[in-house]
Amino acid sequence: MENYLETVLSQYGNSPTLLSLIDSFNSSIDPSGNIDLFYQYVWDITTAQGFGLDVWGRIVGVSRILEIPGGVIDLGFEEAGTASAAQFGQGVFYNGTQATSNFTLSDDAFRTLILAKALANISQSNIHAYNTILMSLFQGRGNAFVLDLGNMAMSLVFLFPLADYEIAIIKQSGAFTPPTGVGFNVMVVPTPTFGFAEAGSASNGFNQGTFFAGYS
Repeated sequence: MENYLETVLSQYGNSPTLLSLIDSFNSSIDPSGNIDLFYQYVWDITTAQGFGLDVWGRIVGVSRILEIPGGVIDLGFEEAGTASAAQFGQGVFYNGTQATSNFTLSDDAFRTLILAKALANISQSNIHAYNTILMSLFQGRGNAFVLDLGNMAMSLVFLFPLADYEIAIIKQSGAFTPPTGVGFNVMVVPTPTFGFAEAGSASNGFNQGTFFAGYS
C-alpha cells in the first residue's frame, strides 16, 4: 500500500524491527490490484458486473430474475391447433418444453433497471418522476409517458412495441410503484396504427397499420 508508514502508531515509529516487518509484508502483499477490481466490478455501478450488480440490486430492491407470464406461441401447421401454433412472422420454431418461465436480465439491462429503481426510491410519486424513469429505461426507443386517467387510475403509454420481459420489468420490478390506492395499466400503441385521416400522420389506412391491441 502507498504511504503505509502513516498508519504506524507514533510509539512504534522508531522500531526498526517492526518497521522492517511491515515493509516486508507490504512488498509481498499488495492489495491495490484487488481494491481496483472491487471498485470496478462491485462499487462503481457504471462498470459493475455479475455479482456486483446483484449486490446493487439487493440494495435498491430489485431482482434480475423476472417471471414472464404466458407461454411461447410456436410456428406450426394448422393441425397443431390455434392454441399452440402460429403462422410465419407470428411465432418461433418449437424448441422443446420450457422448463421455467423465469427470465434473467443481462448486465446492461439490469444496470439500467437498478438506476431506474434507485431514482424511484428517492423520487416523489408524480408524473414527472415516472416520465423520467420511463425515458431512462427505454432510452432511444420512442415516446413513453404517464397518462392520468382520473378516478385513482393511470396508464403507462408506449408508442413502440414492448417485449414480454419489458412488460414484466414494468409490472414486477417495483420501479413503478403508483401512489397508494392508484392502479395502473400498460398501453402499447406501436405506430402506425389503423385509423382515419382525422387522426393525422400517425395512422394509416387498410393493410398499412394494425388495430390498437388494448391494455396489458
